[in-house]
Amino acid sequence: MDFPKPYLKIYEAGGVNWEIKIEAKSLPEALDNSVKNYPNNVAIIFYGKKITYAELGQRVKRVASALHDMGLRKGDRVSLMLPNSPDFVTSYYAILTLGGIVVNTNPMYVEREIEHQVNDSGSKMIIALADHYPKIRSIIGDTCLEKVILTSLGGKPDTVPKDTAWLPDLYAVERPEPPKVEIDPVEDVALFQYTGGTTGAPKAAMLTHYNLYANISQSDHFFSGGSWKERIIGLLPFFHVAGMTSCMNICIAAGTTMIPVAKFVPAEVVKIISEYEPTFFNAVPTMYTALLNSPETKDFNEYGKVKLYKNGAAPIPDEIMAIMRSKLEGTGSIINDGYGLSEASPTVISCPPFDLKYRKGSIGIPYPGTHAAVVDVETGTKVLPIGEVGELIVKGPQVMKGYWNRPDDTANALRNGWLYTGDMARMDEDGYFYIVDRKKDVIIAGGYNIYPREVEEVLYQNQKILEVVVAGVPHEYRGETVKAYIVLKDGQSATEEEIIAFCKERLAPYKVPKLIEFRKELPKSTVGKMLKRKLVEEEHQKLGKI
Repeated sequence: MDFPKPYLKIYEAGGVNWEIKIEAKSLPEALDNSVKNYPNNVAIIFYGKKITYAELGQRVKRVASALHDMGLRKGDRVSLMLPNSPDFVTSYYAILTLGGIVVNTNPMYVEREIEHQVNDSGSKMIIALADHYPKIRSIIGDTCLEKVILTSLGGKPDTVPKDTAWLPDLYAVERPEPPKVEIDPVEDVALFQYTGGTTGAPKAAMLTHYNLYANISQSDHFFSGGSWKERIIGLLPFFHVAGMTSCMNICIAAGTTMIPVAKFVPAEVVKIISEYEPTFFNAVPTMYTALLNSPETKDFNEYGKVKLYKNGAAPIPDEIMAIMRSKLEGTGSIINDGYGLSEASPTVISCPPFDLKYRKGSIGIPYPGTHAAVVDVETGTKVLPIGEVGELIVKGPQVMKGYWNRPDDTANALRNGWLYTGDMARMDEDGYFYIVDRKKDVIIAGGYNIYPREVEEVLYQNQKILEVVVAGVPHEYRGETVKAYIVLKDGQSATEEEIIAFCKERLAPYKVPKLIEFRKELPKSTVGKMLKRKLVEEEHQKLGKI
């Protein structure tokens, strides 16, 4: 497939090679190297408690040894259902040390969701907080689970269920060395990362050791120089691929320090910035919005202590980006936008620090060793001219092996080495990409194509609005119509007529929301990503269509 690659000139001008040689290394090997080379470096700071690489390495080996005694073998799956914590890191690398496969599981899942994911993945063990044991106990008989291992963010409870093991006990005592397991980084799967299920039942992207290690290497090369990863604050959940890669795995491979945060609380986050001065801060738009608008943090003026800020998971509103950029002005710190997806470990595109020209609304250029193109929606084979909107496709060493037990879905997503993202995008003449919207989220009203993100950006210009989601809802005559779900800032009030009039001044008539709904809050994932599909489902339920 021939496609334009103007982004290569950006690399050349910045003195950075687009081509990159990535070592075929497993994640346990990366940990072993850091334990050997940086034993006294602090690996984890968790609410004031520090753990060195020597201590972490010891914990991992002891837990791996215990898991092997419990029957874990290469290729076996283990559901890991923990918040960001030292025990997550320990369990993750212990499983991988034995050649097992981590199944990232959201701790907020209810029984039905846990049961589906355990059975779909074939997990034989689960590691979870003791608080969640009642949910696991209620479904264990309907699953393939053989062993439950529990832990907590506090101390050990007075009683631990008899049919479980207590994780801290496993690394508290000497144990025999775990067996050496041969891992092929390129072929062997390290992780099942379940997608959000926006297009049906959730499915597991199979990510190999090489996929995950490649994305670490690409980030290191792209942001050139190691100072940005000296201390990384872990706001995004490690059970989400972005948090797992951009905080945990990057630190482990570099022998630097991670600061996991179990729950995002704006006041605690700014306290961490003041006290520990993390060098890298990766978050999602709702987190930036909360920091800039929460009463406890909106006047915080020490953002310049962080060297590099990154936004992901969803496009950051222009208004929020402008405020963050103004707070960083003159500090030498930068904020950039990026783009990724579970199927790509996750990052494939980002704004480079070696190109100082700011491009409003852009997600950047393809990562080192990554190609990206825009193709027509109808066939997926015709490369569109620069500037035209179509489906974004990407290709690189971080792209998944496929979906677990989903050959049809795999064939649809992976075609001739390209991953079809389902996102509508365009590329400018310099090779910078801009996400227009999700392919499935495009609103078709009266024959017009309307991109919700464009309408959202206009609404964010209204100083009364804190958060907004725009979606297409069923309409008898137009097929779909535009609806805006709005959360106002504290102390603000507005009417439907006022908001519509605001939009009429800034949008073509067919793009103006016809319906406005004010809410106290909007549904979000545990990562903080807006769940537009939940709102659309509500509309269909009102009409009795689902």
